[in-house]
Amino acid sequence: MSLSDRLRAARGESPALGSDTSPATAAPSAGAEDIAAQPAPTAPGAAARPARVSQAAKLPAPSAPPSPSAQPEPDALIALKDRASAALFERVGARLNNPSLTEDQLHALVRTELNKVVEDETVPLTAEQRQRLISDIQDDVLGHGPLERLLADPTVTEIMVNGPDMIYIEQRGRLTRSAARFTSEEHLRQVIERIVSRIGRRIDESSPLVDARLADGSRVNAVIPPLAVNGSSLTIRKFSKDPFKVNDLIGFGTLTPEMSELLRACVQARLNIIVSGGTGSGKTTLLNVLSSFIPESERIVTIEDAVELQMQQDHVVRLEARPANIEGKGEISIRDLVRNSLRMRPDRIVVGEVRGGETLDMLQAMNTGHDGSLSTVHANSPRDAVARLETLVLMAGMDLPLRAIREQIASAVDVIIQLTRLRDGTRRVTAVTEVQGMEGQTVTLQDAFLFDYSAGVGPDGKFLGKPVSTGVRPRFTDQFAEMGITLSPRVFAVPTPTGNTGKNR
Repeated sequence: MSLSDRLRAARGESPALGSDTSPATAAPSAGAEDIAAQPAPTAPGAAARPARVSQAAKLPAPSAPPSPSAQPEPDALIALKDRASAALFERVGARLNNPSLTEDQLHALVRTELNKVVEDETVPLTAEQRQRLISDIQDDVLGHGPLERLLADPTVTEIMVNGPDMIYIEQRGRLTRSAARFTSEEHLRQVIERIVSRIGRRIDESSPLVDARLADGSRVNAVIPPLAVNGSSLTIRKFSKDPFKVNDLIGFGTLTPEMSELLRACVQARLNIIVSGGTGSGKTTLLNVLSSFIPESERIVTIEDAVELQMQQDHVVRLEARPANIEGKGEISIRDLVRNSLRMRPDRIVVGEVRGGETLDMLQAMNTGHDGSLSTVHANSPRDAVARLETLVLMAGMDLPLRAIREQIASAVDVIIQLTRLRDGTRRVTAVTEVQGMEGQTVTLQDAFLFDYSAGVGPDGKFLGKPVSTGVRPRFTDQFAEMGITLSPRVFAVPTPTGNTGKNR
């Protein structure tokens, strides 16, 4: 029995294609760890396979069974895949970059040539194996390789590649390790370069990190050596093909119906809103929902580092920052775009995220007639969000006194919505806070909603609490009556009992 068959027997797997040893008769002569440590025979074009087999033998069991499409492939199928890929590139390599071919024509060409390549192989394949082989090679040549199936899985919300052999995914708020893997570091680099080149960006040793996006709007961050020490890193934040609506967030428990009614009124009343939260807390998703409340008759200008907002109105101008070219020239920053947007006659300015000196320009726009603006910021609480805005304004390079900055924030921002990713993996709005003004040297805040933790945790580990009203009616509700916006009495009704009370902070 061959070494690869003994390794499969040690792991309880079936033998490779073409093997005459059945699982019933296979008996390992050494332990799985000893076998994995021995050198394995290699096939042409598969030099990285021994490392992959050794690591696969030691992989921890995932918390949920991986999909069949993510199972490791037999060695014979891997070797066949390597040979077929090389033969395909010999046949169509020059035509892959033909600009006259549409995407559909390119896929049809690859599939036709690939069928011919597979027919020339002598390894017997079942119909399922043949289809899988063709699909995998097509993904490698035209798509995102082993990530293609993860991208197609609607339950996967984030993909984290920590090198060619280590791919983690987030499903239902939990991180698990996927059985999918790249064949080599070069394979991973090809996929990264394919992603960034499609939007006119580059990644190389002189510019080893980049933000990009996929065709469906999913956000991509890539880092390559020498910055990424253990191999290229790729992180993909997926977005739903159909943008989440407010009812979806209510169903997830992120919002309550009462809170959604208040936030809809805030947007319609043209209040300036900051969405605050940590990484992966759902700020962009909530910003999309808030923007859906903007009337169709208004002109919206969105400004982002990498376009990811999914606006549902027609009258939208989408602006995207541009990094410097290889000569260090041509950069267009978010701050440049914010300044330019003021000349575009916007009714609303939506900044995907403020993270630098553009914060000062955004606050000035909010204070000079561009009411109803929306943006997000990284912070862990409403009070932290105010401090974060102060710091970002200082990054503009202007020598402003701290009190002047705080007065700008207090007069520009009306509402701060705090999002938190809880320990159970769910994303909840944990505070809706009014910015009331200045009291001495301090920006005063008043909570309208707070998350009630007093309900405890259920048997499934999920928090049973929800955001509840503090019973304090925000001052900005006076504007609602002037604009003919009415709120039902239940919005500010205090449930009994409750674990939180409003407090002026």
